[in-house]
Amino acid sequence: MRISGLTPRTLRGALLAGLLGTTTLAGFAAGNFGHAADAPAAAQPIQPAAPAQLLPDFTALVTRIRPAVVSVTTELKPQAASDEGGVPNPLGAAPQQPQGPVEARGSGFIIDASGLIVTNNHVVKDAKSVSVTLDDGTELPARVIGRDPRTDLAVLRVDAGRKLAYVPLGNSDEVKVGEWVVAMGNPFGLGGTVTAGIVSARQRDIGAGPYDSFLQIDAPINRGNSGGPLFTQDGRVVGVNTAILSPSGGSIGIGFAIPSNTVKAVVQQLETAGHVVRGYLGVQAQPVTATMAAALDLPKSNPGAGGALIAGVEPDSPAARAGLRAGDVITAINGQTVGNPRDLAVDVAGVKPGEQAKIDVLQDGQAKSVTATVASLPSDEGVDAGGGADQHHGVGLALAPISPEMRSQLDLPEHLRGAAVAEVTPGSPADQAGIQQGDVIVGVGAEPVNSAEQAAHAIKLAAQKGKAVALRIFRDGHSAFVAIDLTKKAAAESNAG
Repeated sequence: MRISGLTPRTLRGALLAGLLGTTTLAGFAAGNFGHAADAPAAAQPIQPAAPAQLLPDFTALVTRIRPAVVSVTTELKPQAASDEGGVPNPLGAAPQQPQGPVEARGSGFIIDASGLIVTNNHVVKDAKSVSVTLDDGTELPARVIGRDPRTDLAVLRVDAGRKLAYVPLGNSDEVKVGEWVVAMGNPFGLGGTVTAGIVSARQRDIGAGPYDSFLQIDAPINRGNSGGPLFTQDGRVVGVNTAILSPSGGSIGIGFAIPSNTVKAVVQQLETAGHVVRGYLGVQAQPVTATMAAALDLPKSNPGAGGALIAGVEPDSPAARAGLRAGDVITAINGQTVGNPRDLAVDVAGVKPGEQAKIDVLQDGQAKSVTATVASLPSDEGVDAGGGADQHHGVGLALAPISPEMRSQLDLPEHLRGAAVAEVTPGSPADQAGIQQGDVIVGVGAEPVNSAEQAAHAIKLAAQKGKAVALRIFRDGHSAFVAIDLTKKAAAESNAG
């Protein structure tokens, strides 16, 4: 991609021309107004001064960190060769389409001398095999210890037969906007690349998942940087490079990294259990806007500045048993203020299944507290980073919650509950069955579904039980059953070589 703008040479020319122009204008002004003694006192020009702080030199830092950064190579499953992962504009290198095995490259970094490696889930999720190349060129087979699609993190392990250089995870809560950071990784297959920039913002929600809280950075990162470390000038890893906002697929100075404190919590569970266990309440929530607050006649103590409006309650869920209803506004969980639906998702996820949570809620305009025994969120294996059905189960669908905007765009009835089809993999069983983007899955078999998570879990169970899955979909004002033949996937794989 060619980026328009000033090149370094034209930039220097422009600066030089600017300086010469200033000198010429100053002389012209003095010539017109005569001697300084006869003229009014002129404003004094701002004199150049040495900068109070020089730009940082990252050479020693990079030399110290580089041995812990690795290149991750995945041999992709044939059907997944064109899949770009579960977050908007992930940084995994786009695989080519040659004859034979298809490979893609990403990045990672070692966090333990025994060979424990952190990378992104979308780097390895569709891999038949994974290998890791160390900084010294050593190539090692890697084993996927665990994956967490909801935060787009994965943990690998290699056996090098020796202790490996590693970098510890720092405290991302200490990162400040404007602070210098350095990104390392494997962009476009170019291993060991280093770029620098600043932290542009914190706690960014980019719609990748329910737990979005990204660091936004302007350090140039590109495809293949996925899973690489983001670290500060003292060598603390404060993030994992994950996604970019770009119309071209290349860096335009808007990149996103998963904060290291999120990484710590997820990696600990992946290392010990191979999956992440999160609390589950069973509600669908949306923001409380000022207009919505007025429409719901909320008290002045909460005029729309915060809270999570319950749009739906899952049947027989912890929320339903606690007496929560659609139209309630959750304002706190265990004393932690809930400012929006993301806060609610994060706070509930942090409660251990089986434990009780105190929920502060506005119900019928009155503040009250209820207690719910939190359950376990359905397995992440059935959900991708956007909350949809994972393509590992042979269906080829990505699902999303029905947002108010989507309901309006698709002209869906207010009472309709289910999961919106966000993407259909070309050539997949779902594609061959005629499922389309924009369809709403309202049932799996004879059972209704009320959310993307519930639909993904039901599809997973149905796929494990038989060779076909029956989905009840809503399209253009009508409901219909569609049968998905899973044996077509098996035939396609057997012919892929």
